[in-house]
Amino acid sequence: MTTTAGATQLDSTDGRDVTLGLVGAGVAVCAWSAGTILAKGIEMGGLAIGAYRFWMFSALIIIWMAVRGTPFTWRVMKQSMWGGIALGSDIALFFSAVKLTSIVNATIIGSLQPILVGVVAAKFFGESIRSRDAIWSVVALAGVVVIIGASADDAVSDWRGDLLAIGALLSWSAYFIASKQSKGKMTSVEFTAGTSVWSGLICTPLGFLFGQDMSLPSIKNFGLLLVMIAISGIVGHVLMNWSLVRIPLWIGSTFTLLIPVFSALLAWLFFGEAILLVQGIAMACVIGALAVVVRGQSSAARASAAHKAVLDDRADDLAPGDT
Repeated sequence: MTTTAGATQLDSTDGRDVTLGLVGAGVAVCAWSAGTILAKGIEMGGLAIGAYRFWMFSALIIIWMAVRGTPFTWRVMKQSMWGGIALGSDIALFFSAVKLTSIVNATIIGSLQPILVGVVAAKFFGESIRSRDAIWSVVALAGVVVIIGASADDAVSDWRGDLLAIGALLSWSAYFIASKQSKGKMTSVEFTAGTSVWSGLICTPLGFLFGQDMSLPSIKNFGLLLVMIAISGIVGHVLMNWSLVRIPLWIGSTFTLLIPVFSALLAWLFFGEAILLVQGIAMACVIGALAVVVRGQSSAARASAAHKAVLDDRADDLAPGDT
């Protein structure tokens, strides 16, 4: 009888990849949450922060790639173009949105991303969402709406700003889709480097167009930008792009619902911003709901790998010429 050790090991690795991808996505959104808190302490405009952040980050990651013998090429720029345009557009559109409408409106609209990405994932990537996971995802989304809505202290809203927020939603969703599609074309590091360069190319002229101060950052701001790059860029973007080629696209998108939760907790911890009781309950609901989804996905991945290994064993047992 032929051995199936190699096949079993491969399937086991596939199951572990999903589990590691889930962990990676969770860590990535925590890093993005920290980035939003760091941005509050940087005394620069939103587009200026985006421009300097992405130019500095792309320079660092391109140098790191060169040291490792994988130089940044024009091929990477071409293949990461749509992802980079999507990421840069998201930053520009969201910044413009909050200038015209309330932050609450803009953030709640952005929280609808998992629904949009879930539809795309089902139609174009063949991903199936179990009814139980869909229900818990809706619970998490409702929790996020409560968290954001309970903190509303700004009644200013404008339909033009809401439209820009919808544009940001579409762009952010497109970035996730482009990251998923990069599998097999380039590494997650190459995709991150390429999208960072494109984002810098978009944010820089828009910063000047919107009249922001694009002069060199102060020593304090420069230091905070470096910390933001390390956390949001290296840990956040690199790890999420690495995870998205290992887990279902809709799962990675749903994880972003944790960003308002962790951002609120960090704001309470470092800035003393109050958390209302209803917000605390909603946060617990979001974390609990997503924990159920993650546990179900991890268990399903392990079960699928084990089932495939059994089928491979049986196929080898029935194969002609066994010894």
